[in-house]
Amino acid sequence: MEKVFKIDAVILDTGIIFALADEKDAWHKRSVDFLTDFNGKLIIPSTVIPEACYLLNTFLGQSAEIKFINSLMNREITIEHFTIVDLARCIEVLTKYKDHNIGLVDASLIAISERLKATKILTTDRKHFSIIKPNHCNLFTLLP
Repeated sequence: MEKVFKIDAVILDTGIIFALADEKDAWHKRSVDFLTDFNGKLIIPSTVIPEACYLLNTFLGQSAEIKFINSLMNREITIEHFTIVDLARCIEVLTKYKDHNIGLVDASLIAISERLKATKILTTDRKHFSIIKPNHCNLFTLLP
């Protein structure tokens, strides 16, 4: 059975995870303010986790990475695992938008959002997500 979220849900991108951890990041305040007022479900594609961990550890240190992993363990963020159907959709997205160099992580975010019928993406990446035409809605709502 296909999973569909009827509550307010947003899909998290890597840039937001980094922005939340780095007080010097240009997106930090907007991200924190958004999450302070948000009462819905935060969903992170499993493909985002390694990328976020790499960036956190490399640029902010292991303690930032551990804080993020703890937030996953404490279920503050719901992990949505990648499927073979998502992978097929990634190939479609990567092929269709090949001139934009979308990348697998962003393509997986698109695929998982479509599968869950989620229309909101919490991201700092306006360049890629603003050009994508999803299968389930006219455009994604990009937050914050």
